[in-house]
Amino acid sequence: MNVLWIIMIVAGIVTGIATGRTELLTDSMLKGAGEAVTLSISLIGSYMFFMGLMEVAGECGLVGALSRGFKPVLSRLFPSSPAAVAPITLNLAANFLGLGNAATPFGLEAMKELNDANRDKPKASDDMCMFIALNASAIELLPTQVIAIRNAAGAQDSSGLILPTFISSVIGFAVAALLCKAFAGRKKS
Repeated sequence: MNVLWIIMIVAGIVTGIATGRTELLTDSMLKGAGEAVTLSISLIGSYMFFMGLMEVAGECGLVGALSRGFKPVLSRLFPSSPAAVAPITLNLAANFLGLGNAATPFGLEAMKELNDANRDKPKASDDMCMFIALNASAIELLPTQVIAIRNAAGAQDSSGLILPTFISSVIGFAVAALLCKAFAGRKKS
């Protein structure tokens, strides 16, 4: 991915120089850098609010209740890794609320638990593959990061994408789970 970014940056600079628009190129780079800083600062409040909300949910027992509620389903999806169900639940709950950054520590803990249960250490287990697929396609009820970005960019209806995001994420999650179950146990020849 870094190579792709470098190619795009170099191509933009070369094109700007070749067309004689170096002043426009410099102005655009400075304007873009300033907008990136402004956007980052405007997102801090949103991140802090939702990460605090997750902390409160954890302290009042909501996360534990969620973990117990999802245990029957997750135990079927991750049959050989029962110890990983709690961090997987926390990871999926954080993703459900649109807190991708808050989900990362839970995802790392879940992967550690899944690796501990893995019998064939050099290879990813079926449960590990399932977790990666479900984490990447997580159901998202509240796309907080996208809403915050749209709000910071001045969108008229920054939350108008909640229902389409939820529907598409449910479909993606179901397809990922079904494909992982369909290909589970198959060995490479």
